[in-house]
Amino acid sequence: MPNFNSGIGVLATYDVAGSGDLSTTNIGLLYSYDFNINKQWHIRPGVNFKFYYLGLNIYKLIFNSQITGSGTTPPVYPPPFDNVADVDFATSALAYNDKIWAGFTLDHLLTPKQSFYGDEAKLPVKLNIYGGVRILGQTRLRKKLIEALSVAANFQTQGSYYQTDIGLYYYKDPLIFGMWYRGIPLMTSQAGDAIIGLIGIKTKTLHIGYSYDFTISNLISSTGGAHEISIVYEFTSLSIGTTKRRIHAIPCPEF
Repeated sequence: MPNFNSGIGVLATYDVAGSGDLSTTNIGLLYSYDFNINKQWHIRPGVNFKFYYLGLNIYKLIFNSQITGSGTTPPVYPPPFDNVADVDFATSALAYNDKIWAGFTLDHLLTPKQSFYGDEAKLPVKLNIYGGVRILGQTRLRKKLIEALSVAANFQTQGSYYQTDIGLYYYKDPLIFGMWYRGIPLMTSQAGDAIIGLIGIKTKTLHIGYSYDFTISNLISSTGGAHEISIVYEFTSLSIGTTKRRIHAIPCPEF
């Protein structure tokens, strides 16, 4: 909503992990507002209210009592449990100009429940601090960006764990290439976690990206890495209000 310096959105994520199909679902509403500090700098705070759901297929798990010398025995009736449903809240703030961005996000501020059996187990608050700079940029007429080189970094901590990542992006209209190192030594509780490669295509309204996480930690013999596909559709609505205003774009890469 450019006439109100505001943005609204819906964010839905679904993740499944492990042999027991441990699933995490988040569905939330987002709102942000853009403050003009001066002609160059902007500050953009935001909030995210979301519904949180944790599920598990307990019949796919193998318990110690099922393991024998000749294999596994059929499962006994598992102890009854309930899937977890709760609400959560996150807030953030971002400062940026045409080349630099920096900000933070505080997530899980309502510390949603984690236990399938009603025990006192809460998801700890998570802090992200991130930023970057575009060190090379080439534009055409009307200031359309056709080539850019950017460096980005991300620090995150949750509970007793912390992690620092650094990445490099190169954009040549319409393609974008990226490389990240996750788990910088001396700045990460588990250093040397993964190397991430990314390739994407960016059009005026549609961004499609693919990334692969290659594990370099002690888990390298137990995992085949991780694949991620992202599809972003970007649009501007001028139906609210009558004055057409230019949206000041954040310089960070979309992926």
